[in-house]
Amino acid sequence: MEIRATRSLLGNIRIVLVSTQHPGNIGASARAMLTMGLRDLVLVNPDRFPHPQARATAAHAAEVLDGARVVGSLDEAVADCGWVVALSARVRHLGDEPLRPWQAAERAVAVAGEAPVAFVFGCERTGLTNEEVDLCHATTLIPANPDYSSLNLSQAVQVVAYELRRAAAPEQAAVSPKKQHPWYAPPTAEEMERFYEHLERCLLSTGFLDPANPRMLMRRLRTYFNRSAPDRNELNILRGILTSVEQPKRRRIAPPTPGAPPKDAPKAD
Repeated sequence: MEIRATRSLLGNIRIVLVSTQHPGNIGASARAMLTMGLRDLVLVNPDRFPHPQARATAAHAAEVLDGARVVGSLDEAVADCGWVVALSARVRHLGDEPLRPWQAAERAVAVAGEAPVAFVFGCERTGLTNEEVDLCHATTLIPANPDYSSLNLSQAVQVVAYELRRAAAPEQAAVSPKKQHPWYAPPTAEEMERFYEHLERCLLSTGFLDPANPRMLMRRLRTYFNRSAPDRNELNILRGILTSVEQPKRRRIAPPTPGAPPKDAPKAD
């Protein structure tokens, strides 16, 4: 029963490779995944796939390649996910400090009990763009040797996959948020993106955001909401507030005149 639960959690965790240049790295990443029980692989605009070299480096993990999905954008790859983590070798100057892989894995396993989770890896040469990182809820950084921290793509996948399996093991399984709060239902990445688009549109209309450069503050707001992790009901409340700001009130209540009696005060005889 415990082994089945571990498989179920890992089955809800996705590895996303963005713009992978070398097909051998796709195969090696598939092998790294399967050794740790991960099977859900999504490829965003790979240079060459399918390819014989990918199958050769996958060894006996061809089933992962056979089940891999190829999509045209990162948005499409993570649209249904409740939590999305970007793996980056660079320290970004905006947003929260990157999580350690084991921290990211523990939270991923907790969320995976209720919604799909994705770990996103960039292309070998340039990694992920800032725009791609913006689509993720958190970042993780592998604490490698600072004098030589360059990891091959499949090596990075292996490190993350190992931490995920360790976190999902029965003796170390993270507590599912739903076990703590029966009402908890995480929004999908697509729902979060719609909220951010709504928020930016609303803040632009009120003049709060600089229309010439709205992204700087929006990145900080994304960081805040990703950290607070609103559930689906809370997100609907936030969107309702934004809608009320966008739509002028049909009836505005004037503030009371200083010193005037309240409207419901009894009249003097």
